[in-house]
Amino acid sequence: MKIICIGRNYTEHAKEMNAAVPTEPVFFLKPDTAIIKDNQPFYYPDFSKEIHHEVELVLKINKPGKNIELLFANKYYDEIGIGIDFTARDIQAKCKEKGLPWEKAKAFDGSAPIGKFIDKKKIADLNNLNFNLKINGSTVQIGNSKDLLFSFDTVIAYVSKFITLKTGDLIYTGTPEGVGPVKIGDKLEASIENESLLAFEIK
Repeated sequence: MKIICIGRNYTEHAKEMNAAVPTEPVFFLKPDTAIIKDNQPFYYPDFSKEIHHEVELVLKINKPGKNIELLFANKYYDEIGIGIDFTARDIQAKCKEKGLPWEKAKAFDGSAPIGKFIDKKKIADLNNLNFNLKINGSTVQIGNSKDLLFSFDTVIAYVSKFITLKTGDLIYTGTPEGVGPVKIGDKLEASIENESLLAFEIK
């Protein structure tokens, strides 16, 4: 199982990061050791002093696929969930300054908490799906799938040109604006259409 993360897939997030808005999907990978399941806590790593939250809708791939045509991309996932793409922003900045890859800022252990999944048949409109992240009861990020630069199907078709998708793979589809730091003791709760699907503590 692999985790494929789409970067800068919401215009306002790209702007808040002072990054160019992409003309084609941007993606990077996380290993399976990044996953945290079952609302287990996230332990703040000692190598960073600036861990940021990025809440994202997540697709779970249901069958293998390579060079998937856009027309058929919707057949490659049955469920949608929500997760956090934790980013060591201080490490990422240093890597960017030196022109180095920044996997260690994105792919570290525990950097991809994942919540429960919803059958997409229960969702009225996949292109108008609200989601949010609360920290200690206060909403810090609000997103809607209608604001995606590249739709779920576009992302699946694009990524499959380069990487074969396999059953169980997860695609984190990008984060809306409002990313920011977390600290020890924070309680995070992520929801889709006001249904809480992920809740855990920073320790």
